[in-house]
Amino acid sequence: MSATIKDIAQLAGVSHTTVSRALNGSPLIHPATRERIVQIAEQLHYTPNRSARSLVHGRSNSIGIFFSTLGEGTSSSFFHASVRGVSRVLQDRYNLVVRGIDDYADYREVGPKRFEGALVMSQQDRDDAFLRHLQEQQIPHVVLNRRAGGEEMASIVAGDREGAFALTKHLIGLGHRRIAVLEGVSGFRATRERMSGYEDALRAAGLGRRRDYTAAGRYDLASGYEGMLRLLALPERPTAVFCMNDEMAVGALKAAREAGISVPDDLSLAGFDDNGFSAYVTPPLTTVRRPIEEMSREGARVLLAMLEGRPAPAGTTCLPAELVVRGSTGPCGCRSSAG
Repeated sequence: MSATIKDIAQLAGVSHTTVSRALNGSPLIHPATRERIVQIAEQLHYTPNRSARSLVHGRSNSIGIFFSTLGEGTSSSFFHASVRGVSRVLQDRYNLVVRGIDDYADYREVGPKRFEGALVMSQQDRDDAFLRHLQEQQIPHVVLNRRAGGEEMASIVAGDREGAFALTKHLIGLGHRRIAVLEGVSGFRATRERMSGYEDALRAAGLGRRRDYTAAGRYDLASGYEGMLRLLALPERPTAVFCMNDEMAVGALKAAREAGISVPDDLSLAGFDDNGFSAYVTPPLTTVRRPIEEMSREGARVLLAMLEGRPAPAGTTCLPAELVVRGSTGPCGCRSSAG
């Protein structure tokens, strides 16, 4: 059972009011008394009740973690890595509240009395209205996953375009020329950036983008499976497929296996994100490590600096993505021909 203010008061020989004042830094308490109370609190591993403290100070003591949506397009692995990064920085200081921006009919519920700060895991441009609301309400906030608001707003992003370029270049280096892409949700910033990197690499190699080599996806297993079936049904099927996240790649891998196509002997397959399962599927997945947890952790540090009145960087910080080559990609050979 956790220690209480009453326990500290009994050991210190003072009233619980004195303990409360001492722990909250009241100037009415003699420094020697405060020091003795703090030492006892530390010995008992006392943890203040954040909800009660919020009522006393008229503050919510809550940080909002807002995603564009908690529905289609937000994979479970992306969600968990994002929340885990924030939690490791802020969980001992603030209550964390996770919401989808699209949950709100309007934003009146999001105000400074409810949220002391916000981390916005933004996936699309239409989140700008929500960001304007945070500015109007003077709620300190950091935007993650998307450049937003110019140089006056703190944004932290991952190198999606560069990662997709490196991955496509890797496939080209293996001799592949018929490289298809299984894209993510239309309108998401990550989808645009990864498509740009894919196109840049094709262009740099003197290859044109074939429209029939693009299949729509939703960043989930089912759309990866369905998209791969469409690509495999083409008269001239691709020799390599770049899936815009690892979950779609696993769905695509299932479709290929059911069609009797060997990865990587008949078809090279790659994902994006380097989720925890990516090294454990068969074959292990070539992918791009996207620093999702590091991005959210850095965003939480920046927000904490804002809340504590310390200098905090503005503008955009880009964390690099890293190509991770495993067993799902291989040289383009005769077994990957059409049919």
